[in-house]
Amino acid sequence: MTAFPSSGFLSEASDELREMLSDLASELTLEQGETLFEQGDEGDALYAILSGTLEVSFLAMSGRKLTLTLMRPGEVFGEIALFDSGPRTATVTAAEPSRVLRVRRRDAMGQIRQHPDLAVDMVRLAGLRMRWMDSQLNEQVFLPMPIRLARKLLHLSNLQDDPTARITLSQSELAEFVGATREAVSKTISTWKRDNVVEASRGGLLIQDFEALRELAESDLI
Repeated sequence: MTAFPSSGFLSEASDELREMLSDLASELTLEQGETLFEQGDEGDALYAILSGTLEVSFLAMSGRKLTLTLMRPGEVFGEIALFDSGPRTATVTAAEPSRVLRVRRRDAMGQIRQHPDLAVDMVRLAGLRMRWMDSQLNEQVFLPMPIRLARKLLHLSNLQDDPTARITLSQSELAEFVGATREAVSKTISTWKRDNVVEASRGGLLIQDFEALRELAESDLI
């Protein structure tokens, strides 16, 4: 039996709940480029990464795949599927050979029916997850768009093998990332371009002054 990581969604789980998940877990091996699940698939399992790196992506309105983040060993994801079998909101693919643990929803629910005390722990964890999602939503809604854009550009640069390389996204795709109009994103980038914070062209965007962009990302108001 491989123990489930005590991180992420499970960082405040009881020993009993983690032991239950570990007992139910099966190990999967993914080759580089292999898809674990796709955007729109029915959610049916919780996962934890044992080794390797997984890419989280979604399809933009243009039809192009956009990478949201990279997940590494110790990360737990897909937990919403334990409570709801709705469609996956993103695609998860192995960026390199990887090993993951999987616990299927039906198996977890079967154990909880037999041991109702575990349900209390699950409900508490669901509440913590909802609080985290609320904080993410508040950031998306209430933070000024330039701060959201600065944070997203820094995050995207960190996902690249070379953080100083050009970010090959259109301004329309960046607007999708930060929940803004293309016009608003274009106006902000024009200001940053004038101040030599970024260099922008049809081929994408290059961060010229990381320190200035970090200061923008960490400020309360712009």
